[in-house]
Amino acid sequence: MSGPLKGRVALVAGATRGAGRGIAVELGAAGATVYVTGRSTREQRSEYDRPETIEDTADLVTEAGGEGIAVPTDHLEPAQVRTLVERIAHEQGRLDVLVNDIWGGEKLFEFDAPVWEHDLDNGLRLLRLAVETHAITSHHALPLLLRHPGGLVVEVTDGTAEYNRDTYRNNLFYDLAKASVLRMAFALGHELGPRDATAVALTPGWLRSEIMLDAFGVTEDNWRDALDRVPHFAISETPRYVGRAVAALATDPDVSRFNGRSLSSGGLAREYGFTDLDGSRPDAWRYLVEVQDAAKPADTTGYR
Repeated sequence: MSGPLKGRVALVAGATRGAGRGIAVELGAAGATVYVTGRSTREQRSEYDRPETIEDTADLVTEAGGEGIAVPTDHLEPAQVRTLVERIAHEQGRLDVLVNDIWGGEKLFEFDAPVWEHDLDNGLRLLRLAVETHAITSHHALPLLLRHPGGLVVEVTDGTAEYNRDTYRNNLFYDLAKASVLRMAFALGHELGPRDATAVALTPGWLRSEIMLDAFGVTEDNWRDALDRVPHFAISETPRYVGRAVAALATDPDVSRFNGRSLSSGGLAREYGFTDLDGSRPDAWRYLVEVQDAAKPADTTGYR
């Protein structure tokens, strides 16, 4: 392995697909050893019942230039997370980057359903999957991360602090979940900053995840075919874009200047100069405010 993160160890919790997979691969491309976790394996699928697996993600990490290590883990189970961290400590003796990307809520929320109409069991499970998992993982992983100075924690969410402050996000349960993760990064910043580590919240833009592409009936090769039905999808980005954002943060010796802050893939692309796979720099959250939410015709000129 070679690259700026050679010798560094990362845990991407929730790396089966989507942003987690993109982040794991880009950390691998920078030379890191990356532990990838999730519940979907080649032997057993989660309730998502989708084909992506953590073993596939680990293989992609290794192909990119790092070392991918798949560890099946249910991050709602503290004992499993404790065992995972003990394994990393035994095998590596360090943890430099923790990415909390556990989610699992796509099938659990109902768009625009008020709390009294939303399925209560689904809403509460969404909160457990989106928030409790992050707290459990941080509880067990941060003592290892703090063994060496300069550790980085990335809380992956949907929406910047500014956007979510002013915008109702689908329903109470979804809105609360995404706001909570933003606040977790803020709180972790206070706890980690004095201990020479950094915590940030990070959001991708409109993500061309495997699930999103399937929902629109397209692939990464022909995703623009969906624009006739969903014109604003033109601002979308690949999962590797937010992955490059994390890799840039992890290699920045002055990353502590972002401690406790809410960041976006598009904003960090301007900061660090990286691009998406097609060479563009989508700035989705500025676009959503200035174009989509302003009810203007779809036009990404000046936004990617």
